[in-house]
Amino acid sequence: MNITLLIILCALVTFIPRVIPAIFMERLNFSPKFEKFLNLIPYTALAALICPGVLTVDPELWYIGLIGAIIAGGLAWKKVPLGAIVILTVIVLVAVYLIVPFFPVLI
Repeated sequence: MNITLLIILCALVTFIPRVIPAIFMERLNFSPKFEKFLNLIPYTALAALICPGVLTVDPELWYIGLIGAIIAGGLAWKKVPLGAIVILTVIVLVAVYLIVPFFPVLI
């Protein structure tokens, strides 16, 4: 099969399911409760992707991911800029990794 034709077919297969809802969404009227439900789906999907990763960052130190999530969540709650959240969370986790060997109870 020609590679150009394959690329065009793949583009159509991904484009059609995206454009059909966009066309019909203007004609549909949802209740405010259902619209709120639809607006919360991206956050739910993001949480479903992040939570398992938080708990499996380091198998030996299971709480490291939890500490990072709490730090990042707290900074985000205070509306700290995203770049600062990443940098500060990394700094805190590096400090925790450096401190943990001195406390064998935590390992």
